Amino acid sequence: MPTDHFADDPRSNAERMLAGDLYLADDPELERRMHRATRLSARYLAAYPEDPHAARAVLAELLGALGEDAHVRPPLYVDYGSNISIGARTFVNFGLTALDVAAITIGADCQIGPNVQLLTPTHPLEPQPRRDKLEAAKPVTLGDNVWLGGGVIVCPGVTIGDNSVIGAGAVVTRDVPANVVAVGNPARPVRPL
Repeated sequence: MPTDHFADDPRSNAERMLAGDLYLADDPELERRMHRATRLSARYLAAYPEDPHAARAVLAELLGALGEDAHVRPPLYVDYGSNISIGARTFVNFGLTALDVAAITIGADCQIGPNVQLLTPTHPLEPQPRRDKLEAAKPVTLGDNVWLGGGVIVCPGVTIGDNSVIGAGAVVTRDVPANVVAVGNPARPVRPL
């Protein structure tokens, strides 16, 4: 018989997820939200080359917040979309994967290169909870005027400070302070700005 991990927790899986606690992702309500995001992402991709105004309206419906003059080139891959905030005048190039199980906050005036991954989900290290399909998440935050080069991966719980630049292909596993250039795997600051 499977273990009831939440016998003493009256919250829904969505409430546990948004709190950053362990939850079950195959919950019907969460699946409904994921399907909504998939439909809106597909509509955005289809509308983008035909009608920029209509495409922006779809993107605004998909995301939690979309700042003035922010631009996102499709395709865009999200879990829910509603947990993503993009600041004013930010530019996102092709192929952003933003797994927004927890909040993803992108500041104003950011530059996001192609094929960047912003990843909030985490999984238990212990085998049985993973087998039971438990997961959790930690937010990702980019300050204002951050530049992520192509192919950057930002791991769960990471904050990147204002004005910092992350070199192409870097894997950011811990916070990066403001006003630095960071490169490598794992990413490390190599010089101040």
